[in-house]
Amino acid sequence: MSEHKPIPAGGNLLVAGEKVYNTPVEVTLAVIGGKWKSLLVYHLIPESRRFSELKRLVPGITEKMLTQQLRELERDGIVSRTVYAEVPPRVEYRLTEHGLSLKPVLDSMCAWGKCHWQQQG
Repeated sequence: MSEHKPIPAGGNLLVAGEKVYNTPVEVTLAVIGGKWKSLLVYHLIPESRRFSELKRLVPGITEKMLTQQLRELERDGIVSRTVYAEVPPRVEYRLTEHGLSLKPVLDSMCAWGKCHWQQQG
């Protein structure tokens, strides 16, 4: 996991493995940016969820994309996946402690989005 921790390089650059970032915002967007990851993290904040629940909570996401996004969030240490030895098999996703540290970020995004929506209305 240490290869994913940004280390200041010369100047203000951040280096994580072979990736170089100009700002910490780029690091954040690399982890939760895009159309789906923030939504998945948002829906995992209150409780663990099964794949089918996440698919239902995030309309428009394909199963392939949901699988890919969950794998990337797991790789980045944001989500953990638990497989239960049952018939039929049950898989649950939950935020790790590190993933839960994104709650204030998403709370701020929600507040800003609500304010922006009201100004536009």
